[in-house]
Amino acid sequence: MSVDFVAAVSGNHHQDLGRCLDFVDQAAQVGCSAIKFQLFEAEDIASPILTDNDPSGLAKNRVLPRSFLGKLKTRCLDVGIRFACAPFYLGAVNELLSHIDYFKISSAAMCWTELLVACAKTERPITLSTGMATLEEIQDAVFTLRDHGSDDITLLHCVSAYPVPVRAANLSAIETLRREFGYPTGWSDHSADPAVIYRAVHRFNAQTIEFHLDLDGTTEEYSRGHCWLPEQIQPIIATIKQGLSADGHGEKTCASCEADAHKRRIAPNQND
Repeated sequence: MSVDFVAAVSGNHHQDLGRCLDFVDQAAQVGCSAIKFQLFEAEDIASPILTDNDPSGLAKNRVLPRSFLGKLKTRCLDVGIRFACAPFYLGAVNELLSHIDYFKISSAAMCWTELLVACAKTERPITLSTGMATLEEIQDAVFTLRDHGSDDITLLHCVSAYPVPVRAANLSAIETLRREFGYPTGWSDHSADPAVIYRAVHRFNAQTIEFHLDLDGTTEEYSRGHCWLPEQIQPIIATIKQGLSADGHGEKTCASCEADAHKRRIAPNQND
């Protein structure tokens, strides 16, 4: 088993290209395999999709300039991670197509059929967050994606609270999604709690962990309590990867590191 760790950048990039590139660098350094941004337009700021996650009204500074996309993709290639983005308007799908490795569809946009169809028709991989959704709504979304050309789908269990209380995480829903749909599943984290991350991987076999990353702890987003700093998440990722490396191949044989001990085994009934 392996786990993909994905750093999510929301509005804490401050429309600063250098800061955006720092996010990419930090994501790679802490052990992520991908980084995800959001793309929306200024006129979308009044949309509940955005304002629900921006109660302080700072959304204007959250708009990612489209001119950054090519530079972000190049930096991702340089550091060896994938570039993903969540579109929040239909035109964003085509604007992102030449840059992204996969589309992320946010929980808030999961029931937007036109957006699902537009992403699916590109035949790019799609990661779908399922916060707030019923199983029937998820089924509708999955069927829509499949009916329009997408079958490379990852489903993330998510609780759309910022932060989410540990007791509300309901991580067993990861298994429910896997059983019901048969796609790779994971956890989109808003808890910023190590115990939740460890449990999602080691008990519920989450194949993807997406988490909100901040660089310095000075942003409005970080103050809400659902983001990780690089120095907080890096040891967790390292520990999980080290633990997974111990799984091995499953065949019961004499390991090379015990070969000398094998030669000295005690067999009391064996003739000298």
